Amino acid sequence: MLPVTLASLRKLQNEGTPITMMTAYDYPTALLTHSSGIDMTLVGDSLSQVALGHYNTNQITLNEMIHHCKAVARGAKTPFIVSDMPFGSFEASVQQGVESAVRLVKEGYVDGVKIEGGKEIIPLVKRLTEIGIPVMPHLGLQPQRATSLSGYMVQARSSAGAKELYETAMALQQAGAFALLLEAIPHKVASYITKQLDVLTIGIGAGPGTSGQVLVASDVLGVFPTEEEAAAAAEAAAEHGQGQQPLQGVKVAKFVRRFGNVGSESRRAVREYIDAVRSGGFPEIGKETYMMGKEEWEEFERSTGKKE
Repeated sequence: MLPVTLASLRKLQNEGTPITMMTAYDYPTALLTHSSGIDMTLVGDSLSQVALGHYNTNQITLNEMIHHCKAVARGAKTPFIVSDMPFGSFEASVQQGVESAVRLVKEGYVDGVKIEGGKEIIPLVKRLTEIGIPVMPHLGLQPQRATSLSGYMVQARSSAGAKELYETAMALQQAGAFALLLEAIPHKVASYITKQLDVLTIGIGAGPGTSGQVLVASDVLGVFPTEEEAAAAAEAAAEHGQGQQPLQGVKVAKFVRRFGNVGSESRRAVREYIDAVRSGGFPEIGKETYMMGKEEWEEFERSTGKKE
């Protein structure tokens, strides 16, 4: 397969073929996006939580993002790779934003950057476009601003809010954005904006009317147990007198659909491994061990003066 480019993404958009995008945070998840034929790979700052265990996305640093981008670039050979610009890497000035974006491209080997913000990032979007760095502004729900938004709330539900979002989207297109990410907004608003724009839109919690969709890899795969699954597992363990550690469930957003349950299978495999070790069933002599010639073994025993 040939690498995905801006031209091939535009071709998909013009043909009406929905574009696929998924996050990747390391070499294994990057290989997954590559081998599965994903169009775009997002090195999202959500890795702050799902890969590094931080409380929110704002805790990850630019250096950490670059570190993960490098790993993703080694595995995602065909998808178009976009990296989030983390909180604190672009807000101070256009110059700071340019320097951070250049580092992500030059050191992290990504194809473009995603920036959360509204009209205030227009100068940065314009400047990055001028120097040849593709930019995807992130509108609607912006996790980096969750505190100021009073939490992870659906945006643009009012007429005034929808109009402001539309005007911002048009202005960012004019500034040179190659795409927009629309998160947690009414599907009619997302469809309307998509139809009015020339550039492509990627939705997450924005309905099917966008040019494409993005989801977090751990959500698609079902890596973490939901709150309901964690409670059920704890109840089942108590009933059977099992002493396993309680699971910490995660709250799943309305727009998330899990297409697998890797987490459950992984936990089953680890528990089976523990049982096999403790019962003496693993490793199995002969099948899972290495042998030594009889003469060499006898010579070894003689050299030590002891027998088994």
